[in-house]
Amino acid sequence: QVQLVESGGGLVQAGGSLRLSCTASKSVSLMAWYRQAPGKQRELVAEILNEDPRYPDLDSVKGRFTISRDVPKRTIFLQAIDLQPEDTAVYYCNARTLFPKTINYWGQGTQVTVSV
Repeated sequence: QVQLVESGGGLVQAGGSLRLSCTASKSVSLMAWYRQAPGKQRELVAEILNEDPRYPDLDSVKGRFTISRDVPKRTIFLQAIDLQPEDTAVYYCNARTLFPKTINYWGQGTQVTVSV
C-alpha cells in the first residue's frame, strides 16, 4: 500500500502561479499529477519516472506545468504558471507500481480554483 498526501491547492487569480506537493509513504518510481474539472474526465497533467519528467501532448497544459521530484523526501511537485479559469479542477497525485502487477494509488485530491 502507498499513501499519498497532497498539499498546496487554493484560490489564485488568473495569471497567477501555484505549487502543489505530494508526499508518498513509500518510494515509487512512477508518479503523476492528474486533474478533474466538474463534469469532465480525469486527465493527465504530468508524470515523472524517477527524475525524468513527461508531459502529455495537450495544448491545455503544455508549457505551463512543471513536474519535479525530491527523491529523499519521497515528494513530487507540480509547479503551475499563468493559471487560467479553465485550470480550475481537483488535482490528484498518482503513484503507479508496475510489478508484480499494475496498481494505481491516489491521493485525496486538492482543489485549485482560478478566478478571473
